[in-house]
Amino acid sequence: MKLTRRESKQRRHRRVRGRVIGSPERPRLAVFRSNEHIYAQVIDDTQHHTIVAASTVEPELKSSLASGANRDASVQVGKLIAVRSLEKGITKVVFDRGGNLYHGRVKALADAAREAGLDF
Repeated sequence: MKLTRRESKQRRHRRVRGRVIGSPERPRLAVFRSNEHIYAQVIDDTQHHTIVAASTVEPELKSSLASGANRDASVQVGKLIAVRSLEKGITKVVFDRGGNLYHGRVKALADAAREAGLDF
């Protein structure tokens, strides 16, 4: 039985979330990628609490970007999430790619967050 793209992504997402758990010492950096935008959140799974969030929907990023669905936008979101996390005292995270392949926009966001100071 051949799986559709959607089913494959859902299966990968469930597999990744079974292994990746955020804690207060090392929260989870979750990435969601839509066709038009990219979103990132730093989440403490023990308290079910989002500590920091950034996305291309935010007005300060949206006005400076030509599109929210390219690598440049992902790099900006990655830098922003890293800066906001460091302001809250978070230096180490675990990366949750959310069922997406580690490629393209997701990889660009992760690399930018690493360059800006997050450790994962």
